[in-house]
Amino acid sequence: MQTVKLVKLDQINFNKDLFIPMRTGTQIDEMFSSEKGLMPATNTIFTGDPGSGKTTVLLDILGDLQTNGKKVLFISAEMNQIDMHGYVKRFPKFGQIPTLFLGDYGEYPQQAVEKVLKEGWDVVVIDSWAEVSELLKGASTNYMSETKADSIILNWLEEQNNGKNKANKNTAFLLIQQITKGGKFSGSNRLKHMTTAMAHITLKDEIRSIHFSKNRRGGRMDKLNFHLAAHNKVGYTGFTSINQD
Repeated sequence: MQTVKLVKLDQINFNKDLFIPMRTGTQIDEMFSSEKGLMPATNTIFTGDPGSGKTTVLLDILGDLQTNGKKVLFISAEMNQIDMHGYVKRFPKFGQIPTLFLGDYGEYPQQAVEKVLKEGWDVVVIDSWAEVSELLKGASTNYMSETKADSIILNWLEEQNNGKNKANKNTAFLLIQQITKGGKFSGSNRLKHMTTAMAHITLKDEIRSIHFSKNRRGGRMDKLNFHLAAHNKVGYTGFTSINQD
């Protein structure tokens, strides 16, 4: 058995940039952390039914962060370039977001992602975890289990959180994950435990909202309502109590 080492956090020196929030300038900043912004080296999962607005919200976040000087990346395993063009017509700022269309690299998706991640990014969106996992399994010359595919993605998160890239950036990840027909989280317990926060996007009675069920960095736990009718931005319309229907 290897030596077990106990750690005292008072004896560890962290890069001060780890504790500087990245802000979009919108109300969603209040939800990411008690510092009112997305924190570096964090991993947030967003769940929601198809059509609830998950991809649009996360692209909007990337666009606003990019406007504020952050280096952002969108990894899409669900859309192709034609699909993305439709988004850009409604949200022109999305057209400036560097995007890796993973379907273009069906034979070697792992190598494609790892090569791009090596550049170093402040914030990366992965859409979606399940689709990336399927691409990894499909590209493997040998049988690859879902657990193995999940481990590959979790390793990406851990390495980039810790700044193991050319720019030494402690990357924050926003990840879309599917839910079951019963509304339950689809994924392993390890996946849930390895993430900083769990957010949920809902569409009920034509009202869209975001709320967090877990967030190790604090942040507001009310529901943030929004709409997609505004041009070039998500229209946040204010908070309501999580218990208010």
